[in-house]
Amino acid sequence: MTNQQDYTQDNDKLYRYLFQNRAVRGEWVRLNKTFTDTLNTHQYPKAVQDLLGEMMVATNLLTATLKFDGNITVQIQGDGPLRLALVNGNDQQQIRALARVDGNITENMSLHNMIGKGVLVITIAPKEGERYQGVISLDKPTITECLEDYFVRSEQLQTQLIIRTGEYEGKPVAAGMLLQIMPDGSGTPEDFEHLTTLAATVKDEELFGLPAEELLYRLYHEETVNLYPAQDVQFFCGCSAERSGSALLLISDEEIDEILAEHKGSIDMQCECCGTHYFFNKEAIEKLKSTKL
Repeated sequence: MTNQQDYTQDNDKLYRYLFQNRAVRGEWVRLNKTFTDTLNTHQYPKAVQDLLGEMMVATNLLTATLKFDGNITVQIQGDGPLRLALVNGNDQQQIRALARVDGNITENMSLHNMIGKGVLVITIAPKEGERYQGVISLDKPTITECLEDYFVRSEQLQTQLIIRTGEYEGKPVAAGMLLQIMPDGSGTPEDFEHLTTLAATVKDEELFGLPAEELLYRLYHEETVNLYPAQDVQFFCGCSAERSGSALLLISDEEIDEILAEHKGSIDMQCECCGTHYFFNKEAIEKLKSTKL
């Protein structure tokens, strides 16, 4: 049985791996503290928490498939009680998430009932080069199936995603695996099908509670798997007083004065992602204006 030390060593880690004798690559990620830090910023309904966990895992796996410096945003927009669900992650596996809820969402509400009429938008923004955006219809029952369809349509690559959310030892956890046929054309459908059939047998407690090496051995003990060093994953918002102040200066002077009068001389700019408050009084706003001149 895996002891506590073994279990925690791969928390908030992402691993890449290759099958030596089959032209298929894989990734595995587990979010523990990263997921908890995200949930602690808001009181989201359980169904929204689970969806954000799935989207966070998917974003980590997506960023790992791309060889560039930059970030990816996975975003759902709809006209249902869940108006927006957004996850942003970068090549350093720094990730943040937020949702906007406008209506009642029950615990077992389906994706389509939460979103209503909506779309899934993936935006890839490299630090150098052109920005790319793909719009995907939400015509599948789950986000996982929609993303698998995205890979087939946009990259013509057979891809399997396994994403699970839940609790392990009383704490929230989200984890997942990605298998993808190599883009150089050397992979065969037979090899891919064989490995995905094995991956589909994975249990929640294995994804949530085993170190990556042990998990891969249980699934693929007859295969030779090259496991690469882990990359740390962490919640990172990136907000700052300077950014909040710059956003505040987009408002007209008249409106700023009205808000100051209404809120006893102080404007509270709260970050939607992490919940941090930035307060600005008249003096601070005038100082901001002078530095922007």
